[in-house]
Amino acid sequence: MAIQDIIAQFAFDGALQAVREFGSGHINTTYLAQFDSGKAYVLQQINRFVFQDADALMDNVFAVTDYLRERIAAEGGDPDRETLRFIRTKDGKKYYETPDGHAYRAYLFVKDSVCYDKAATPALFQKSGEAFGIFQQRLRDFPAATLTETIPHFHDTPWRFEHEFLPALHRAAEAQRKSCQEEITWLLSQRHQTDSLTKLLALGRLPLRVTHNDTKLNNVLFDKTTDQPLAVIDLDTVMPGSALYDFGDAIRFGANPADEDEQDLGKVSLDLDYFAAYAEGYLRRAGDALTDDEKAHLAIAPFVLTLELALRFLTDYLNGNVYFKTAYPAHNLMRARTQIKLAQDMAAKQNAMQAIIASLS
Repeated sequence: MAIQDIIAQFAFDGALQAVREFGSGHINTTYLAQFDSGKAYVLQQINRFVFQDADALMDNVFAVTDYLRERIAAEGGDPDRETLRFIRTKDGKKYYETPDGHAYRAYLFVKDSVCYDKAATPALFQKSGEAFGIFQQRLRDFPAATLTETIPHFHDTPWRFEHEFLPALHRAAEAQRKSCQEEITWLLSQRHQTDSLTKLLALGRLPLRVTHNDTKLNNVLFDKTTDQPLAVIDLDTVMPGSALYDFGDAIRFGANPADEDEQDLGKVSLDLDYFAAYAEGYLRRAGDALTDDEKAHLAIAPFVLTLELALRFLTDYLNGNVYFKTAYPAHNLMRARTQIKLAQDMAAKQNAMQAIIASLS
């Protein structure tokens, strides 16, 4: 089905002038469509291998963005710049399904905005912390339990340990296990740490929140002129969970100066300046939306999320590299080593991280 025919299914403003592939995402295929009304829209083909329940996914996205738009308008803000405006099809549906089963959704393009793949300075990383703090503040009263868990056990670290890592370890050939015995031994030694967040969530000490679950810097839109944070985007993984998942993963991704698959482990570390910058922006904008228990466990969250990703990478290596894309046979092993080194550095810096959080709370 031609992309122009798919575009014609949506209630866009104006006549189509041009359409082209757009963005650098690895999950969904994305297009930018320009119209004679002066508006531009983003059209995405949802990856149904990753997101098999398109109805639940789009119900989550519409529920959260509709709520955010109401909050932003009540605050005197601009809903079309401070969150995404998803467009329904001409027959009122949240996405369009082609006769051969492909799913497409669309939203208004936010003009004069820019994304960054890496924080060149702590100040920029601080602004991304502000964006996710605002996101949490505005959604503090949203009934998170009404959202569907579109990817079950996504940040359920003990479940990943018990149901993914251990079975992969038992199935792996002896030669495969020997090639990563040091990493296996360390991960097994951290088994007691895997439920550091989930047990608090289960006990009700951490409230159930709307979580973004992919808090990378490039999922924040910044104003092209002022460089101020505008909106949090890429809401496919919005689900119920703990705010600490988002904080922890943001630090894991953004406060390590090395690449996720850095082969020189001497370059891998937690940069405390970046940690402090993000935490300041996040806490200042989240404000009183966070409970004392949440604040008390912010410093451990990056360790748990880094441990979790190390488990996932090593699990995939033991399984023969079937989930994550790899450039060479030991790529996932290298990724696991990087995450383990980062987690170890986070553990060594726990007192410093706790002191930073205490100074900001």
